[in-house]
Amino acid sequence: MADIIHEKQDLTYLNWTRVRNSSGTAGSFLKAYSENDGKKLYYKLSNYDVMNGVTGHECVNEIIVDRLLTIIGIEHLSYTLINADIIVDGQKISTYLCMSENFRKPGEDKTALDTFYEMERQSGESPFDFCIRKGWAEYVRQMLVVDFLILNRDRHGANIEVLRNTKRRTVRLAPLFDHGLSLLSLCRSENDIAAYDVMEDKPVQCFVGSHSAKDNLGLIPSGEFPSLSLLHESDKNKLLDGLEDIISSALAEKIWEMIWKRWCYYEDLCNKK
Repeated sequence: MADIIHEKQDLTYLNWTRVRNSSGTAGSFLKAYSENDGKKLYYKLSNYDVMNGVTGHECVNEIIVDRLLTIIGIEHLSYTLINADIIVDGQKISTYLCMSENFRKPGEDKTALDTFYEMERQSGESPFDFCIRKGWAEYVRQMLVVDFLILNRDRHGANIEVLRNTKRRTVRLAPLFDHGLSLLSLCRSENDIAAYDVMEDKPVQCFVGSHSAKDNLGLIPSGEFPSLSLLHESDKNKLLDGLEDIISSALAEKIWEMIWKRWCYYEDLCNKK
């Protein structure tokens, strides 16, 4: 697949910055960037801790969700999964990491949605109602559906960005991005995978909704669910292609089970409403 580079790349020149893991699990996420001919590229690792190195598979989740959103027709940031050598804490590590391009257009500045909300909200206005008033209803509804399908646990107010061009007086929300803390990101062993209930409504962070991804679907009015392209069982191969030597078959199968069962639940909900 074009979104996976299996051949080992030398990225030992990157400087990694530690970012706190807001999920509450041990470890942290590391980010880096490079710039070449004015083009900025962003890199990030899966969950990392100093004792065990890279322990998570959040970067693989990004690729799977990238493919899912392409299939169902939702605008999003695209990622490339890269097999690379890097240096972290003075140690050389071989791992798969994610790369993405800058989604800002020339002249745009970015602001976290929670900051923008605090600056411009009306008295008593919820983040959800604020987004509706700003004309972002379809975006927010799509986001709530996506976050249910993948059980995204980390849609805090800085993982939704407002892009503004003050000269042109334009304001828009950035394409959906940062889906690593989703799917089976909590699973670290085959036993964890086998025991995982793909339909369990685990607590999530959602700036515009509640701590329940399932309940957040209730914010979408009857008859106003997003019009999405259909997901089919045959799309399993598209989502998992090229990952055979990167994640275990048990993890891949469970991820597909989660996406498919949640999609079927969502379709049933749409038909009921």
